[in-house]
Amino acid sequence: MPVLFDTSIYIQSLRVGGASFLSGRWFQSTPIWLSSVVLEELYAGADAKGQRVIDKMARDFDRARRILVPNLTDWISAGRLLASVAQKYGYERIGRAKLTNDALIAASASRAGIALVTANRRDFALLSEFCPLEWRQEAIS
Repeated sequence: MPVLFDTSIYIQSLRVGGASFLSGRWFQSTPIWLSSVVLEELYAGADAKGQRVIDKMARDFDRARRILVPNLTDWISAGRLLASVAQKYGYERIGRAKLTNDALIAASASRAGIALVTANRRDFALLSEFCPLEWRQEAIS
């Protein structure tokens, strides 16, 4: 099954020495996808050097035609997903807003049949209560 790494995986990987984790066991046997939402989050937190790394990554995934972009259905699903979380757990607006990007990632990965790999167990465990998302937590060491 193809996989998509959440932003948390890329950040941890870069902190421990670059793409060695990502280019190891994953790229050898598993189709990897990159979410445009993850790209946005990575760019938002990157300095000039980091942006060059992200530029290359974006080009590579684009050439491979493996960038997952949320469509209208994903946006609607994400909104409904956030509403379900709010109804069950009473999240305030600010709480829902913090989950928006993760909800978009979850909705688009679910739609495309792509498993999500994340270090962010808390948010994706919560979202998967309301979304048929296949996901797992990974720790990078």
